Amino acid sequence: MRGLYLITNDDPLALLLSKLEAALATEQVAILQYRRKKIAKSDQANEVALIKALCDQYKTSFVINDDIGLAEQFGLGVHLGQSDGEITDALARLPKGVIIGRTCAGSIQNAENAIADGASYVAFGAVHATQTKPEATAIGLDIVKQARQLFETPICAIGGLTVENGAEVIAAGADLCAVVSDILGLSVEEIPARVQAWAKLFA
Repeated sequence: MRGLYLITNDDPLALLLSKLEAALATEQVAILQYRRKKIAKSDQANEVALIKALCDQYKTSFVINDDIGLAEQFGLGVHLGQSDGEITDALARLPKGVIIGRTCAGSIQNAENAIADGASYVAFGAVHATQTKPEATAIGLDIVKQARQLFETPICAIGGLTVENGAEVIAAGADLCAVVSDILGLSVEEIPARVQAWAKLFA
């Protein structure tokens, strides 16, 4: 489990689908996460169905943010915040072998607990300040380095990551770099080159 971890933004659906297709068609996106906090719950299943079709087409792993029920509906993996459900519950309800990630913020203890419960990866952040989650405290790279020395489980870094600062994050030990605006903040035309630039960092 290694590479670019793309998280959806709040673009209108038609534009988002165009951007996602541009990104996934490069075949350089390791995981895509559905995170659409501004979309009504009643509309999310329709969006997930459309995005899942793209992920199936390009053989991209697809996970749902914070909603085990929605993940269960589609047989998908899930990414859970500290207060968004238990990994053990996700393991019981979701198909065997799907990806189950856990937000650990800046806590090694949270990561140890998540790994003990069966998490597929542990996510640390925000590494840098980020407009996507302005309330998140920037924790820097030391926690990523520390986690790398302690854990075999894949490590995901998130928060303010760009192609320009990505190399140092990967060097610190991140297997996955989670990104929103560095990819989806661009025009459809600009996205493929940006994804390929990320792919070079992981090569």
